[in-house]
Amino acid sequence: MSSRWAAVGAAAIVVVGVGWGPARAQAPPGGDGAGSGERADAAGARARVSAEVGDVRFTSSEKLASGATFRRFETSGAGGRVAGDLVGVDLRRAGVGLLRPPVVAARRTVSAMADAQHAVAGVNGDFFNISETHSGVLPTGSSSGPEVDGGRPLKGAVPDGQRFGPPLPPGTSAEDVIGVGADRRGHMARLRLTGTVRSGKTSIALRGLNQYALPVGGVGAFGPAWGEVSRQRAVCGTDKVRNDPCSTNTAEVTVRRGVVTGVSGTVGGGAIPSGTTVLVGREKGAEALRRLKPGDRVRVSYRFTGPVRFRFAVGGFPILRNGRPLDGLSATGPAPRTAAGVSRDGRRFYLVVVDGRSEQSGGVTVAELASLLDKAGADDAVNLDGGGSSTFVARSPGEPSVTVRNAPSDGSERAVANGIGVFTPGARH
Repeated sequence: MSSRWAAVGAAAIVVVGVGWGPARAQAPPGGDGAGSGERADAAGARARVSAEVGDVRFTSSEKLASGATFRRFETSGAGGRVAGDLVGVDLRRAGVGLLRPPVVAARRTVSAMADAQHAVAGVNGDFFNISETHSGVLPTGSSSGPEVDGGRPLKGAVPDGQRFGPPLPPGTSAEDVIGVGADRRGHMARLRLTGTVRSGKTSIALRGLNQYALPVGGVGAFGPAWGEVSRQRAVCGTDKVRNDPCSTNTAEVTVRRGVVTGVSGTVGGGAIPSGTTVLVGREKGAEALRRLKPGDRVRVSYRFTGPVRFRFAVGGFPILRNGRPLDGLSATGPAPRTAAGVSRDGRRFYLVVVDGRSEQSGGVTVAELASLLDKAGADDAVNLDGGGSSTFVARSPGEPSVTVRNAPSDGSERAVANGIGVFTPGARH
């Protein structure tokens, strides 16, 4: 395991040597059309391959609140010099939770979410559905992985082939999350949605919750938390290929206070009223839903199963486990990156944003990001959305709102699907 940086709570600035590599040319801003902030970067692909960052030096340190310290750092990587931001959180004295828009299928800037929820710091979160190749189908803006807020499941994970972002390392899944458990410790784990739709003697497996893509043959539930965006995207693509055509064998059932009020072959949109659940099915799932009739009594139940009972969780793919980088991490294509990690005992939570695509900071590869989190003190860590989505905000004591502390590669904040916030005890989030 690499040597670790100084303890998170320390106020002193630790300075070690930095071996700068050559700065690379600035890449043009914008996305690749595949969603979120990731894109192929020709300049990065030509850079020398590297699996570790160089030595690290801190250039500033600021106590945001009891148990939360913000630091600016510099290091080096495949793309040359690297600059970034880190906040370390002692979970015994401060909290970490989900930053999110009012509904799942929506986007907000990290600063807007942080201010609305009274966070002292925050970063962007999971990869999300920002662009579409399916004719007539609008992107939903919703994230790829699970979300848990206040102990409640908000959404499930899309099939692995439907997610956005870099390829998953072997053995990982869109169901992987990082968060804080009921034990107030940080954890990285996998959350699998399990549920049923029951009506009389009929029992249908529920395989989706407020998510932009359903498994082939599956049924998903959408509630008021989804928002007004059309649910059509949920029946497009397949489990392995995101851009495959939309299914033509679909059904939608509206359940109001436990009673079926409508059955349709068309997947719709619009706000879902309180007390109402809309069930969407494709292929075999659609055939099962079509057996339901108006007036039938229906019970919809679901939960996440996994090794941890999370109070908060957000999707992200693992890059560091038990202090070791995972096999199969990409060592090419430095870019802006965002990551989150937890210490071995789960008492410390780390949020990191690395700037990129500029002369001042070339960014890091996913493999280098794992190295960086290891040196920060994390034992487990995930890669979050990067590129133009990478944003770090913080609020100094006495300030009324957060400010953007990093240099987003698009030149300004991007609206994103969710984020991770740092909170003082008793703050609303």
